[in-house]
Amino acid sequence: MEKIIQTDSGITIAPLYTEPVNMQEEPGTFPYTRGIHASMYRDKLWTMRQYAGFSTAEESNKRYHYLLSQGVMGLSVAFDLPTQIGYDSDHAMSEGEVGKVGVAIDSLEDMEILFKDISLEQISTSMTINATGFILLALYIALAKRQGADLQKISGTIQNDILKEYAARGTFIYPPQPSMRIITDIFAYCSKEVPKWNTISISGYHIREAGANAVQELAFTLSNGKSYLQAAIEKGLDINVFAKRLSFFFNAHNHLFEEVAKFRAARRMWAHITTELGATDPKAQMLRFHTQTGGSTLTAQQPHNNIVRVAIQTMAATLGGTQSLHTNGYDEALSLPTEEAARIALRTQQIVGYESGIADTVDPLAGSYYVEALTNEVEAKAWELIHKIDAMGGAVSAIEQGFVQDEIARSAYQYQREIESKEKVIIGVNKFTSTDNQPPEVFRIDDSIRKIQSERLKSLRERRDNDAVNACLQRITEAASTTENLMPLVVNAVEQLCTLGEIADALRAVWGEYK
Repeated sequence: MEKIIQTDSGITIAPLYTEPVNMQEEPGTFPYTRGIHASMYRDKLWTMRQYAGFSTAEESNKRYHYLLSQGVMGLSVAFDLPTQIGYDSDHAMSEGEVGKVGVAIDSLEDMEILFKDISLEQISTSMTINATGFILLALYIALAKRQGADLQKISGTIQNDILKEYAARGTFIYPPQPSMRIITDIFAYCSKEVPKWNTISISGYHIREAGANAVQELAFTLSNGKSYLQAAIEKGLDINVFAKRLSFFFNAHNHLFEEVAKFRAARRMWAHITTELGATDPKAQMLRFHTQTGGSTLTAQQPHNNIVRVAIQTMAATLGGTQSLHTNGYDEALSLPTEEAARIALRTQQIVGYESGIADTVDPLAGSYYVEALTNEVEAKAWELIHKIDAMGGAVSAIEQGFVQDEIARSAYQYQREIESKEKVIIGVNKFTSTDNQPPEVFRIDDSIRKIQSERLKSLRERRDNDAVNACLQRITEAASTTENLMPLVVNAVEQLCTLGEIADALRAVWGEYK
């Protein structure tokens, strides 16, 4: 009996692919299967980012300067949990979490320290932040103004993808409808004030980390993206304007060929989705994406094996045509990355970019019988899921009904069962294991960070004009019940030294919290 081999998404892999493939499509042309640029990396490599943020703004600033000195092309900021869910560092809910999984940012003064001696006009910054993304963007804009930057030139991305928080990650604050309102406010504001800013990074990364397979990651992410398009169109925004500033954030796992197929299918599918919703400008039809190597694929056992995993995932992302990439440190199954692990992760990108030959030609795997067949199969399976979601009324309804969560949970359970039964081999975990599992030196965060941040907040509240602060917060509360765009009010509030938690609370008072 012939052995059946399948990808994690359940696609059966044939022993040999011999069917001729008709690939008349050129890169840089609709539907962009082969890449969004005609020359891709021949002219310019992908942006090499390293996701970093921990402890205080001062400590994170030191790491940013180190990474920039090592050749990083763009910064990617990780925020701590209280910042992500709208609590100041001195709030009771912040106990034990300040500075742990990212940097603590409470006010414009923290933001100023975070980017000390870094020109916002000259560096591209990605900020992984969702429920409070509008506040962090306001802080970034306020700091750029303080630096004297031309707001028409500052570039970067806020993740700002709230739907995947309800489905997979959990760092939401407000119910779905007001959360969607904030996102469309950001679209409208940035199109005029900061036109080079990517207003959303629609994230499949966290969907995949929660246990989804490649097809589910693709389908659920594009469904969320479709919902954002529809919400913005309903607000009267022009898809040919706002869709140019949408970007995506995908995961890269270990099945090299399925991942490449996923990225190629994603571009093709998004081109058709945007066109169906009225996009005629090619730049509004293009799917631009950042990739991060798969955190959930990293093992605490034999952690140096993760260097090889990350290299494979780097190749998958670049062979698939990513616009920007973060590579994980080999020690991230144990802790935040050490400086050495971060350097090796960056060098992995640089070696692939400058030494492997991947960048020498556009879409190197195009025309491969296997890759083209897999691209078509990934696309077909993803469309099946999208059509199911559409029949439920779209991504918001599918999430509210628990469909997306159930699908992810089912996939995660299946994957874990396969590891436990050794049907799926994980080197160092269920095969080629070792009793000598001495962990490497890990990075630790001191619990004193909360005290430092609390003292800063106390000083800030004593020095600022509290009448102006209260007036700003009152205006935000009043506007929350209207259709007024919140972004100018929030920018003004952070300039008056309102804190992130105070602004989040002003909206909690009107909208409540999603449970």
